[in-house]
Amino acid sequence: VLIAFDYFSPWKGQQQMYKLDIGWPKIPEYFTGQTFCVAVDSLHGLVYVGQRGDNVPKVLVFSEEGYFLYSWNNTVEMPHGIFVLNTATDSSVWITDVGTGKYGHTVKQYSPSGKLMQILGTPGNAGSSLIPLQFDQPAEIFVEESGDIYVVDGDGGMNNRLLKLSNDYKEIWLTGTNGTGIGQFKIPHSVTVDPFGRVWVADRDNKRIQVFDKVTGEWLGSWSSCFSEDGPYSVRFTGNYKYLIVAQLNINRLAVLAAPPVGSIGDCVMVNTVQLADETKPHLVDVDMKSGAVYVAEIGAQQVQKYVPL
Repeated sequence: VLIAFDYFSPWKGQQQMYKLDIGWPKIPEYFTGQTFCVAVDSLHGLVYVGQRGDNVPKVLVFSEEGYFLYSWNNTVEMPHGIFVLNTATDSSVWITDVGTGKYGHTVKQYSPSGKLMQILGTPGNAGSSLIPLQFDQPAEIFVEESGDIYVVDGDGGMNNRLLKLSNDYKEIWLTGTNGTGIGQFKIPHSVTVDPFGRVWVADRDNKRIQVFDKVTGEWLGSWSSCFSEDGPYSVRFTGNYKYLIVAQLNINRLAVLAAPPVGSIGDCVMVNTVQLADETKPHLVDVDMKSGAVYVAEIGAQQVQKYVPL
């Protein structure tokens, strides 16, 4: 008697790391525009969504359970990137605005309820890279608890650069010009910082991720082998900093990459992928550092989806 053993081999296909939470949000009809960006406040259990469109609220706020809480619209024209900062004393929401009207080309800080607190850049004026705080379609921002700010400036404008500012908005360092060389960018689209002093940038149209020293701005390395099919649109770490979550818009995919510990950057290792439906177009993502949930802002599907770790 022959008994066939059907065992699972890790080489036959990958084991899923995430599954879609089909109950998030509770009422998807609140998405009335194109959802470009999402940010999680894991301390307070809130999820902020930036969307574009005529006569739609530009910022929607949900609970992490998926209940719609409120929206605001003040002085936001075309949100591109969004980031929540929690300090010991308060919370704020940073938005990069790539609009061409009177509010655009700026990086703005809001209270959680939508009160405008700070504007970086000159509203309505696209700038050249000769002036640090003159933005041209700033793509994304990452703010450390110390208040140090990292901006990738150039969602297709004149500037292709990574800028570090102090908590009083002075330039600490600035790197990058338009090009394909080391430390140059073609649409630096997303930025994040790890606990080991490294800044990670999705260099979208160069189809690579570049890594820099957060203190000096010095180039540390670059990953390109994972992006032959499509460039990286987002860079976000998982809660344990073991993996990077990268959205690839044109192939409707999330890639899970192994994050190198301290030391050599090497090249990327793709550990897992999450294939989304056709025409979903995942643009930017954020990770709940407490629960591990990944939120994906999808321009094509005009929704934000939540993936939970298995």
